[in-house]
Amino acid sequence: MNLNAPTTNRMKGPANAVAPDGAWSDGLQKARVYEQMLLDIILGDLKPMAVLDEKALAVSYAAGVAGVREALNRLALEGMVIRRPRVGTIVAPLDIAEVENAFEVRHMLEARTAALAARNARPEDIVAVLTAFDDAEAAIAESDFRRMLMMDRAFHRAVAMATNNPTLARFIVSLQNVATRFWIWRMEQQSPEEQMRDVALHRALAQAIADRDPAAAEAAAAKLVGDPPSAYRD
Repeated sequence: MNLNAPTTNRMKGPANAVAPDGAWSDGLQKARVYEQMLLDIILGDLKPMAVLDEKALAVSYAAGVAGVREALNRLALEGMVIRRPRVGTIVAPLDIAEVENAFEVRHMLEARTAALAARNARPEDIVAVLTAFDDAEAAIAESDFRRMLMMDRAFHRAVAMATNNPTLARFIVSLQNVATRFWIWRMEQQSPEEQMRDVALHRALAQAIADRDPAAAEAAAAKLVGDPPSAYRD
């Protein structure tokens, strides 16, 4: 055995099955099911504490039971569902304490992440962050929160990937999944004008990264993270 051979040569399965940030290849059925289920959980279409049946989900998402099972396993690792032996799988409740913790970590990490992205972004990363919200005006006009959510996920994943630090990217993307459950709830309460102001914050961060200005990117990201749930209590 050649111990000096590249690691990818010793991996099982196709080398491109998993992206550097931990995401599955878009061509995999389990990746499609995972993404659709994640969006449905964040949007509340799969409600907190709802019991999830693998066979029913396979029919609903036009997928095999094996693909559904793998997607649920990943969602469980990310805390989006809870899997219990002999009990089954349920959608995790929206734990405000966990969201608060996520915001605290985001305030510590995301500004520095944005600065790193401004330093290390490749040309394709810059295109991804600059174009992520191109369809925002139309989505807001149509109150299409699913499309807004998809754009937001694409944006934050692009920023994370722009760091060229796969370990950091995996952590940031997973953290975003927790915080986004609160973000989408807030967006549904906002007026179109307020929603566009939020989009403007994302675009300001994208421009700072495109300008390769770490200080401006750090400041823009700190502003974008915003306030945790506790700031909105009466």
